[in-house]
Formats: sequence, structure tokens, C-alpha cells
Amino acid sequence: MKILLLEDDFTLSREIVAFFTSKSFECIPYYDGSLLLKKYKPNDYDLIILDINVPGKNGIEVCKVIREFDKKTPIIMLTAFSEIEDKLTSFENGADDYLIKPFHFEELFARVTSLLRRKEIPQQIPERIIIQDLEILENEMKVFRSGEEIKLTPKEFKLILILANANGGVVSKQFIAEKLWDYHIETNQNTIEVYINFLRKKIDKEHPVKLIHTKIGYGYYLKDTE
Repeated sequence: MKILLLEDDFTLSREIVAFFTSKSFECIPYYDGSLLLKKYKPNDYDLIILDINVPGKNGIEVCKVIREFDKKTPIIMLTAFSEIEDKLTSFENGADDYLIKPFHFEELFARVTSLLRRKEIPQQIPERIIIQDLEILENEMKVFRSGEEIKLTPKEFKLILILANANGGVVSKQFIAEKLWDYHIETNQNTIEVYINFLRKKIDKEHPVKLIHTKIGYGYYLKDTE
């Protein structure tokens, strides 16, 4: 497995590289976001780890650029700050996970292996899901409403699939958390609410018929009527 690392703390970068090397991973470090993008080639890496606060383009900007042509490679963001805005901006730009410094290397490794395991799960038979004027093309990772494509981040796409596959049934926050993450983190509940709001803005805001609904105290469901 090959990991791309963006981290400008030379000591921490060397330690991360050494740790993953001990786990039989190849880890390629960069210290500058702009330089990384100049050297980056699609499909060269199995997973990407990006520190947010680095020289050149910061980690969020790098994530956004990569997501323009690569929707599937897992991306984990690192930052020394715990501000909610950093988390939301990371997720909005396509990050799959977020880890706050300082962290234990084993925790980072657990998150890396979790994302890689999800990536390696064999693809199901391609499906086309239609709910009212919403169309989801699972194999192409595309979503349309009234014939217009809606750009979703990988996590948003997974969330809309979870809701759509419930066939109108209510999906709990706990169930969503277990499907989006293989581990428990304290911010999962709030993060899920944030993702639901992201989806509502993209899926429902411009349309009179709302498809994403909340059943207070239970969870969320996707249906063309209340």
C-alpha cells in the first residue's frame, strides 16, 4: 500500500513515515502543498494524509484540487486546531476523515486501515435509484435532481445512498455513524447533522418538494412526502 503524506513538521513527518514503513506501507512525504500538486499523479496512491497548515497551498486547498479529478482515493486531514470550521471546511472539500494533533500513531493507523478496507470492498452491481425527480447513479457516483447534476463530496454521496437504500424508512444517527465510520468519535452525532444540512442545501434548497426529512428523536429519511 502506498500513502501520500503532506506534513511540514519535519520531525513528525519522519516519524509518520517510519511508523508506516514498520507496518509494511510505503509513505511518500511532502512538506509544501503546491509542490505536492505539481508532482501528484492520479491513481499513484492508495490513501492521502494532508496536514491543513502547510506552506504553499494548504491541506484543504490540496484536497479540493485532488477531488476535482479523483473522487475515490481516501483522504485524511490533520490539524493542530480543533475548530469546528476546520472540520466542516475539510468535509465540504471532500475529506473522508479528520484527526486532531497530537494523536497516537495507532489511532491514525486504525483510521487508515478502516478507509482502505472500505475502498477494497468489491463494488456491488451498479444501481440506478430514482426517488421522485432525484436520480442516483451508484456506479458512476453521480446524483441528479430534475435532470441537473448535483456535485457531492464522497461522504455526502455515501450518506445519500444510506438514506436512499432505506426505501423511505427512518435511519438513525447511530446507524449512519457505523456506516460512514468504522470507529466511534465524539463528534459523529454533530458531524452527521452537518452532513444532513449539506445535503439539504444541495438536494432540496432549490426545489419546492423536499426529500430529506427528520423524525425528531429517531433519525432521518428520504421520501417524496412527509
